[in-house]
Amino acid sequence: MKDNGNTPEIADIFRRYGKKYRDMHVVGSQQYKVMRRIERCRTAALGGHVEACNHCGYSRNAYNSCRDRHCPKCQTMVKEKWLSDRRTELLPCPYFHNVFTLPHELNPLVMGNKHIMLTLLFTAVKETLQVFARDPQWRLGGQLGFISVLHTWNQKLMDHYHLHCIIPAGVLSFDRTSWTGTRRKYLFRVQSLAKELKKRYLDKLERAHKKNLLSFPGKVAGLQEKKQFLTFIETLRGKQWITYAKQPFGGPEQVLEYLGRYTHRVAITNNRIIAIDDGKVSFRYRDRSDDNKEKELTLSAEEFIRRFLLHVLPSGFTKIRYYGFLAHANKKTCIALIRTLIGSDVKYTQKTVETVQEMMLRLTGIDICCCPQCGKGKLVYLRPITDLAYDDSS
Repeated sequence: MKDNGNTPEIADIFRRYGKKYRDMHVVGSQQYKVMRRIERCRTAALGGHVEACNHCGYSRNAYNSCRDRHCPKCQTMVKEKWLSDRRTELLPCPYFHNVFTLPHELNPLVMGNKHIMLTLLFTAVKETLQVFARDPQWRLGGQLGFISVLHTWNQKLMDHYHLHCIIPAGVLSFDRTSWTGTRRKYLFRVQSLAKELKKRYLDKLERAHKKNLLSFPGKVAGLQEKKQFLTFIETLRGKQWITYAKQPFGGPEQVLEYLGRYTHRVAITNNRIIAIDDGKVSFRYRDRSDDNKEKELTLSAEEFIRRFLLHVLPSGFTKIRYYGFLAHANKKTCIALIRTLIGSDVKYTQKTVETVQEMMLRLTGIDICCCPQCGKGKLVYLRPITDLAYDDSS
């Protein structure tokens, strides 16, 4: 099925099956907003303007985007602007890539407490990395800088909470007079990181329980009782937590390539949707347990929507965070200082401002303002689209 005349999209699934899903299931206010925004994205419901060619007179409607961070159509421009800013902050050194994962036993509790439990993950990872950077046994003795990016899914759209951390391979001394680069092909031992993360995260979770900061809906209702909760915590203390270290990046350009793929990714992109037909959705996924082979999975539309909504983040929740010498309060001073301390003769990218037209031309080689009819004129703003029907009842 191709509702939009092109390839099937997430918006098509929501338009066809979203109302039925909302009628049959309890949907949170944020999940409802995300669904409705994606359904309306780049349609008359969000308004827009008429643009016309200044050469041949050809005209067309241009509809507004929803700009929701969960919408697969609305991330390209945001991502490219973000990458442009990060390009000016790169350091002339290798970068490490570590991944920190919460055990799946915590998933039901996270679902009812996303804001606090995912914030605890960011905080526990930050503390773990900075404590290791200060520890003399690792021969660094300074402050790390890193970017943490939250992902909440696996390839089958199930809940899988983990942080990707991109870390320059060295530390800035606390008195900011020296830079110490790492001497290894890895930053810290992943087993040691996992043990420290486990200790810090569970200690914080236990304190949150004592302060009555957690909710216990559905399957986790019993954990409200102190005894059951402490038993649950002890079970998690006995588990081996997973911290994964990927191959270090060779240099700044490889970092940007990675960042472009992962930072503004949504749970599933439109190009993975194969078909929408007869109440079912088929999509591609990579099977990590089978040599990363590409396979096809078919779910009922109801189950597909349920899985997609697992990954709607709380309103205002920040999924990309900066720490240490890359924190917003530090990086303007620290990046220039570290570049001087390293002493590289690299020519650094200066910050530039691109229009949407310039950005699309650079990325695709297509001039979006060029008239598709005559190929000679430019599409220019003509007038707003008015008198649009707007229905928010479903």
